[in-house]
Amino acid sequence: MNYHTKFRLIMCLSMLAAIIAFSVSSYAEESETSVEHEAGVYYTVQKGDTLWDLSRQFLDSPWQWPDMWSENSQIANPHRIYPGDRIRLFQRKDVDKWVEKDLDKEVVIEKEPLYYFYSSIDKIGFIKKDPATPSGTIFEVKDDKEMISKGDLVYIRPNENTSFIPGSKFTVYRTLKPLRDRSTNSYIGVQHYLTGIVEITKVEPKFAVASVVGSFRAIEVNDLLIPYVKRSPKIILTESKKELKGKIIVSEEHASIIGDNTVAFIDKGNIDGVKAGQRYSIFYQEKKRLDPGTKGDVYLTPVDFGTLIVLHTEETTSTVLITSSEKSIYPGADIHLPW
Repeated sequence: MNYHTKFRLIMCLSMLAAIIAFSVSSYAEESETSVEHEAGVYYTVQKGDTLWDLSRQFLDSPWQWPDMWSENSQIANPHRIYPGDRIRLFQRKDVDKWVEKDLDKEVVIEKEPLYYFYSSIDKIGFIKKDPATPSGTIFEVKDDKEMISKGDLVYIRPNENTSFIPGSKFTVYRTLKPLRDRSTNSYIGVQHYLTGIVEITKVEPKFAVASVVGSFRAIEVNDLLIPYVKRSPKIILTESKKELKGKIIVSEEHASIIGDNTVAFIDKGNIDGVKAGQRYSIFYQEKKRLDPGTKGDVYLTPVDFGTLIVLHTEETTSTVLITSSEKSIYPGADIHLPW
């Protein structure tokens, strides 16, 4: 076998590998279970990009390209990436440094904005001061099943002002006990806890029948419905609000300790300038006696020990994802723009 024949064979095998890798990647994106917790910072390849250039741009050194390649198994040939390909920018201790640097200098945004990919975006809930007006209520499930899940049929009692149409989708949710500030006891709002998605299949004079097309958590009789609005899993990174300080209210599941990859809520929202895609640090600040002989105390320099990204905003609150934490986080923890 001569050199040219070998070269053509290698190229064919490389192309075949690329097709297989792309097919597997596409299937993973469509599979509900395989990408349930997929998250990370991504970049969409532009014409003329190479792993060498992207490593220099985002990782400060072009010699990091093998690491970038190893973090993107869908790339069969590191010397061949194509416009439209999605590159995962792997996490390092200084990953926030280059993201912050690029946003401050307004680099990359002109070509293709960096984004945080969160595949479970449809299942995150929210806190509102005034509860959402439900479109209907699940009052029965076919075959009297105790555990309602994907594929089950449910019966829905519509509200007076709701007209169901076959094919329309609704998000299933329930409201939890009103939340209050731990320090001041002031009213914060009502948590809306999302449990699934249903699609109307049949409309009767006094009720409607729906099929459960998505189940995030256990769906129950008496759960409520609001119109389904598909959210994009691509959270475009944007400039954070300067001088903003807030607190973590609680985690979505009301865990006593909050850690990495946990969805939580903060006490700042649209009216405070908070937007999806902004990133903030979680910090603590100790108070110490400056002089044992006096009564005056001083606050020491704040210490950052975690990070979060905003996924969704309401008027006075936001839903966030804890992206990193060096120690346990508790409800009431302080957040601010990184120093």
